[in-house]
Amino acid sequence: MRISGGKAKGIKLRVPKGSLLRPAAEPVRERLFSSLGDLVKGTTFLDLFAGTGSYGLETLSRGAEKGAFIEHDAKTLSCLRQNLADVCKSAKVSLENFEVVSGDALRATPRQSGPFEIIFADPPYPILMKIAPKLFTRILEDGLADKKSVLILELPGEIKLDAEGWQCERRWGKARKGAPTLALFRPTSD
Repeated sequence: MRISGGKAKGIKLRVPKGSLLRPAAEPVRERLFSSLGDLVKGTTFLDLFAGTGSYGLETLSRGAEKGAFIEHDAKTLSCLRQNLADVCKSAKVSLENFEVVSGDALRATPRQSGPFEIIFADPPYPILMKIAPKLFTRILEDGLADKKSVLILELPGEIKLDAEGWQCERRWGKARKGAPTLALFRPTSD
């Protein structure tokens, strides 16, 4: 698995051995970032359920100014920190502009204050439906997003989500059972 574009294109990302992670595939990230285009340059991002950090690191490589990653698994955190250091070095950006937070994505708060312009959430599929309402509410109530923010949520193709205070504007991927798709949500109010 590698960074698919930007200044750190080609940098290999570490994945913990024996992990149950399902890192975002390069073609999925390429489609997403081709659609987002130059919108990522100069932005701030938050990567929830970060895992290897592939979404946030792709954003960093493509010109984001600041960002935060939240992950709770200790083994995964080690790989994430190394991936962040490698991508920052390759992209020639300061590691100080990015932080890794150890904790639950539904509770942990980064030092950087929101709102973030781009928020990624890639929760484990088996718990997605249970935590989705809490996730959408938490992002708004904690000031992590405003009307200008976008939330990119990875979810299985067969699932459709509606969330109070949010509107799904776009969906990428095929609506097949278990196949990863991405949905772009925007808050409908501040």
